[in-house]
Amino acid sequence: MKGPTRSLLILLALLGAAGAVGGFLVAASGVVPLKASSGHWAITEWILQFGKRRSVATHTLGMAELRLDEPWLVLKGAGHYESGCRPCHGSPGVPTPEIAAAMLPLPPYLPPRVETWDPEELFYIVKHGIKFTGMPAWQSQQRDDEVRAMVAFLLTLPYHTRASYERLVYGEAPAGPPVVALEGVSDPEEPPDPVIASCARCHGRDGLGRGNAAFPKLAGQRPEYLMRALRGYASGDRHSGIMAPVASGLSPAQWRQLADFYAGLDPGGPDGDGSETGRAAERGRIVAHEGLPTLGVPSCADCHGPADHPRNPAYPSLAGQYADYLVLQLELFRARERGGSEFSPLMHHVVDGLGPEQIRDVAAYYASLDPTGAPPP
Repeated sequence: MKGPTRSLLILLALLGAAGAVGGFLVAASGVVPLKASSGHWAITEWILQFGKRRSVATHTLGMAELRLDEPWLVLKGAGHYESGCRPCHGSPGVPTPEIAAAMLPLPPYLPPRVETWDPEELFYIVKHGIKFTGMPAWQSQQRDDEVRAMVAFLLTLPYHTRASYERLVYGEAPAGPPVVALEGVSDPEEPPDPVIASCARCHGRDGLGRGNAAFPKLAGQRPEYLMRALRGYASGDRHSGIMAPVASGLSPAQWRQLADFYAGLDPGGPDGDGSETGRAAERGRIVAHEGLPTLGVPSCADCHGPADHPRNPAYPSLAGQYADYLVLQLELFRARERGGSEFSPLMHHVVDGLGPEQIRDVAAYYASLDPTGAPPP
């Protein structure tokens, strides 16, 4: 390399080095204001927004199209948006909250902004967050299903009114944020304060969820299992970006209070019916009670019932649970993304021998059972 080309490269290198040194000296001098109240120069705002969009576009190149067809995804995403996102981004009819309005950069009011991003780009932002903005990464990086639920909800956000949003988020639960009491329940017939504040919006005061697999039924569940689940969510041993902040915000005494309360509720009836479900449930019954000996898969009923012998109280009851919720849990076990108590690894050997159809069949069988133990009509 000779002549003008070499001289130009040397000049560019010197200019680059001088720029780097100059930038360091400006930063070291402390003259650059860090106060959020000062705002950004227009050119600074443009550079930041341009760089953000280019980064997201580059890192989502070749990303597979998101699966967003599960009917319960929107409801699941809405439940977490209210507690995890609304405090900064607002909700339909309610602009950016006052405290968030003083942040720099300003958290955008999302209803008019969602449609400027592709679903895959929204997934990337929700899962990984954005540096230097206060936008956190999803608390559990293992739970892409939860991130998909948030994306599915966000795609509906521009079409909600304030009233339709509140119906979706709260259902029959109160729309206010009551204070969580640290003491016990004064009236045993009334749900404890943590249920109203932290659980009823998703799982219902009756513990039967919201009618689909967005949230599992808790009513009549074994209290030891519920207690261990809450402890696992709080510690991070059981993975969930939705449940972790809820469980970690409660004390061990409140975990016990919640576990005992939900365990004492009427468990309701079976989930699902119809000829197709019936055929799947019959196939699932055979797997659940006999296992798959040639594949080394043990009987499900030995641990989860129905069975006449005593079972470990830390193992959940599955009868009457939403089928899609059971499918999701088995898929998470198979992908090693669920976590849980010290007993959870026992499930890995089981799910490794089950195919997708067998997982759905077993889920259909347990969903078809009456949790009270009553025989089918």
